[in-house]
Amino acid sequence: MKLYGYWRSSAAYRVRIALNLKGVSAEQLSVHLVRDGGEQHKADYIALNPQELVPTLVLGDEEEGDALSQSLAIIEYLDELYPKTPLLPASALERAHVRAMALTIACEIHPLNNLRVLQYLTQKLNVDEEAKTAWYHHWVASGFAALETQLVRHSGRYCFGDKVTLADLCLVPQVYNAQRFNVDLTPYPNIMRVWAECNLLPAFADAAPERQADAV
Repeated sequence: MKLYGYWRSSAAYRVRIALNLKGVSAEQLSVHLVRDGGEQHKADYIALNPQELVPTLVLGDEEEGDALSQSLAIIEYLDELYPKTPLLPASALERAHVRAMALTIACEIHPLNNLRVLQYLTQKLNVDEEAKTAWYHHWVASGFAALETQLVRHSGRYCFGDKVTLADLCLVPQVYNAQRFNVDLTPYPNIMRVWAECNLLPAFADAAPERQADAV
């Protein structure tokens, strides 16, 4: 099993946490998203992932194995393959709540603030750095305000009760990115409480960007 990712990619970060929680080892292969115009745009990587995004999980040899893309799809695949440490609750209703929190981040915040969108704003639309930062902060604040309310309703030690779920795997990397861009996180005490609890766990701490082999 091989995981193509990048140390600062929040989507790859989610998958690294999942692998750690499951106790599953994967060869980590770096796809540098900035160097040489972005290695994700090279032909050999596009053959694995036509979206030109990370992560990609390859289940065997590239010539014969299946290549999976999209972090949440990869995580749910791992959850089904290795069910001993489940990342989704047992009941359909609770699973829906967890997925809703995860998707608040993965669909409503992250896509608007990832590298290719920020590059498009500056390189194609000539948005200056101040406006780009305002864009970033706006979408994090909008999504985190909703998530904070969800946590008031559902959180215990973690996003949903007292067990780690898919929602926590999405929350921790998004907080990391928000901190990088100096977003004011004081309005979100529950988000920061859960973030701190998660980072006490080795599975989260060992997946942190600065601990990766390709970290700069």
